[in-house]
Amino acid sequence: MELIFLFLASILSGFALMSVEPVSFLSFLGPIFDIVGALAIIIFSVALLFKGAKSLFK
Repeated sequence: MELIFLFLASILSGFALMSVEPVSFLSFLGPIFDIVGALAIIIFSVALLFKGAKSLFK
């Protein structure tokens, strides 16, 4: 059960990472934050869907 909450927290942290506004001297990292955040959302959403389907057909 705690693994599901970890996946949900990871998805939320991906959304938070995408909405971060980097400060002036780190402004070149803005696109990297967006890419890493989007990948985190996609990967952990697929993992959550996989766990749900696995438990549904068990």
